[in-house]
Amino acid sequence: MQIERIGSMLCGVGESPVWHPVEQALYWTDIPARTLWRWNPSDGKAASWALPEQAGCLAVRRAGGLLLAMEPGIRVLDRLPAAGEAAAPVPAAAVAHAEPGMRFNDGRCDRQGRFWAGTMVQDTSLARSAGRIYRYARGELRESALGGFITPNGMGFSPDGRTMYLSDSHPSRQIVWAFDYDIDAGRPERQRVFIEKLPAGRPDGAAVDADGCYWICGNDAGMLYRYTPAGRLDRSIALPVAKPAMCAFGGAELDTLFITTIRPPSCAPDAQDGAVYALRPGIRGLQEPAYVG
Repeated sequence: MQIERIGSMLCGVGESPVWHPVEQALYWTDIPARTLWRWNPSDGKAASWALPEQAGCLAVRRAGGLLLAMEPGIRVLDRLPAAGEAAAPVPAAAVAHAEPGMRFNDGRCDRQGRFWAGTMVQDTSLARSAGRIYRYARGELRESALGGFITPNGMGFSPDGRTMYLSDSHPSRQIVWAFDYDIDAGRPERQRVFIEKLPAGRPDGAAVDADGCYWICGNDAGMLYRYTPAGRLDRSIALPVAKPAMCAFGGAELDTLFITTIRPPSCAPDAQDGAVYALRPGIRGLQEPAYVG
């Protein structure tokens, strides 16, 4: 299988790739660099914008623009300035973090357009289980009943929206859970183990394909895995870097899987860690729902 690098950018922590169906472009964030990226496959060009704080994840808004989960809370970016200029997202909802030094990490919209995102203590060496899961809907940010996470990750929803996936990617946890998801109330219930441990690496960002299978990045192992809805390992794909962070389906036919990666400070100057990759696994994905508002 051919794995291609897109663009020439190298991200410290490339996260939350999201395909924009109207623009036919890929967005993602480099968390420590406080940068928003966009790549357009029609001309192969990438553009970037500086952000005022770190953004852990993002979503397309049905009303236009983007939704960003940033250090102090949820922000709205109605429009982008010229490439290279600083973006100025507007505060929409503040978060009361459980401890100092926290930020949002992984997140996405459910099939009904509610935005879900988890928080974490940035210094993961502390292994503080202060992370919580929040839901942002109709302009209101609410803390859910899900808590006790060190590094919440791997969020995803089944094609019918009735199963929610969530992991804790900290080395001391490495579990992926599944929940029954009440699509009317927007509430996850009946938490259970979906993947006890990956064959290698720890679970990071994820995506769900049109068959309902769950794709998860094996961080530290340079692997990408596909699991069936029954939790059976179906495919394993080796990647050219050690730390894949998150994957997302995109392209005009939603048949391309994009993968953002992490660039450790210790890697060689000519290493490709931190690049964004694309591959065609022969399976189509699902369009990520836009935030409804």
